[in-house]
Amino acid sequence: MKRNYWEKMASNYQEEIFDVLQNDKKKWIAKAIKTYANSQHHVIDIGCAVGKWLPVISPLFKKVIALDISSNNLKIAQSMYRNLKNVCYRQGDMCNSRLRIKPAELGICINALLTPHAHDRFAFFKNLQRCIKPDGILILTVPSLESYLFTWIIQQQYKIDAALFAERLAKDKALQQWKNLKQGVVNIDDVPHKHFLREELSLSLVQHQFEPIQFKKIEYGWDTEFVNPPHWLNQPLPWDWMVIAKRNKQ
Repeated sequence: MKRNYWEKMASNYQEEIFDVLQNDKKKWIAKAIKTYANSQHHVIDIGCAVGKWLPVISPLFKKVIALDISSNNLKIAQSMYRNLKNVCYRQGDMCNSRLRIKPAELGICINALLTPHAHDRFAFFKNLQRCIKPDGILILTVPSLESYLFTWIIQQQYKIDAALFAERLAKDKALQQWKNLKQGVVNIDDVPHKHFLREELSLSLVQHQFEPIQFKKIEYGWDTEFVNPPHWLNQPLPWDWMVIAKRNKQ
């Protein structure tokens, strides 16, 4: 998704975009942030959008850099959190190889690494490498491809929300979606989003000088996947991946 998409989305962000903060049932992300917080350190909220995580991180750090591709998102965040005096807002595209951000001791990136294009993802990972200091920590969450496929298997087997999953695709569109799926790219509300396998995410981090320390499943209710989930459908729940990774020294 390019900048124009997010600029248009900004005014409806609260209604249209999934709220990880509210739906993280076990609060793993907030716990991870508190574990690595330091009142003398700087933190970068990468892809901060309208700033939902700013009230969580601002009290825990000396300075917060709120980075987002959308200037409209940043304006909304600034208007909502005027009381947070240690937040600096910065417009920038993590898929731009020329982006330069002063590195911080900690970075959080909550479902911002969604671009369907491999070259943009490479630039994004390269910028993650640049904006975290050596020995610093990255807390990264991404959509899980395993969870997406599991949801489809459950839907097909038990015909959940059958009418909503009954779309018949033209040959060309079906072929494109199949090619995308082989790259971990699937449509969410007709917009292509990158989803990651755990092993794929780990490899990408290692290739960009990060050492994965811990993986967690950020679990959500089945009502985030289905309109009418059956009452018996409980564990395992759908999930995103959270990884805590340490930035290696040069």
